[in-house]
Amino acid sequence: MKFNLPVLNAILIAISLVIVIVGFALMVGEPSGTIEFNPDIFSFRRITVGPMIALFGFVMMIVAILYKPRTK
Repeated sequence: MKFNLPVLNAILIAISLVIVIVGFALMVGEPSGTIEFNPDIFSFRRITVGPMIALFGFVMMIVAILYKPRTK
């Protein structure tokens, strides 16, 4: 059975999926409740680093899908 995507593209897609999951995992944390305010919701990791890594993973996934290996 022949797939439309080469093996290298599938590997790059898997790597980018892991990067997206890491980015979303960095955004996870304890929420701020109605009784008590949690200032950690505004941390640099949750607001800046996590979304930037997730965005990089999405861009890398687009590149991995569109990447065409050189043929001899």
